[in-house]
Amino acid sequence: MTASKISSRSIMNFPISPSKQKNLNARMDNRFATALVIACVLSLISTIYMAASIGTDFWYEYRSPAPENVSDLNAIKDEFFDSDPNEKTYNDLLFRYNGTMGLWRRCITVPNHTPWYSSPEKTESSDLTTECFSFTLSDQFMEKFVEPGNHNTGIDLLRTYLWRCQFLLPFVSLGLMCFGALIGFCACACRSLYPTIATGVLHFLAGLCTLGSVSCYVAGIELLHQKLRLPENVKGEFGWSFCLACVSAPLQFMAAALFIWAARTNRKEYTLMKAYRVA
Repeated sequence: MTASKISSRSIMNFPISPSKQKNLNARMDNRFATALVIACVLSLISTIYMAASIGTDFWYEYRSPAPENVSDLNAIKDEFFDSDPNEKTYNDLLFRYNGTMGLWRRCITVPNHTPWYSSPEKTESSDLTTECFSFTLSDQFMEKFVEPGNHNTGIDLLRTYLWRCQFLLPFVSLGLMCFGALIGFCACACRSLYPTIATGVLHFLAGLCTLGSVSCYVAGIELLHQKLRLPENVKGEFGWSFCLACVSAPLQFMAAALFIWAARTNRKEYTLMKAYRVA
């Protein structure tokens, strides 16, 4: 008989006093409880961040100087709020009027005068207001063209599917996390940690969806700017809504790791304790 078999058998036959076993179980419970609490907090924070990023309009922001001639704002309003949006038209307006883009809305900053009129003098920042227009569901599934705004240049499949993925994947991510939370509640009701491994797997998949959404958005913006060059004195940058989505992904991965670790480790130690008791 090998030394490893002898040592393992001698350990299993070694009696454990009730007090030591109670202390060991308490230490195990404290570790698992701490891991689960931290994982739940991370999951909650990532859910709030993801929901906030979906509902806000600052995924991408343009910084442009104040317009000197704003006498044609009525025409600008008609173009921006057109029910059949032209990609080139509304992007040009976003470039010129400090536009912001979200997953569901686009906004521009215009003078706060009725009816959208101001003198040719330079507009003060206190006289500006933000006007937003929401994308409809059909707008989200609209094809993107090789030359933005030109229907005769053919469909750009890459940009079309990047656009669709960037707004679908965040909702898939939230759905997976909510389903994982439901499984976690069921595990608590059953007083078992093992089902939380499914919660961890779902959080991992949610993190992949969030990461995929962020990647699709970055790729889509870069491809758009290759086709529509930014005017001089106009700068573009990713906004705080985009940053919230970026932060949400690693939080989901960390929560997934803690859920899976707690479930697997608890299962192993429970099996080991059961073997001790049988011995």
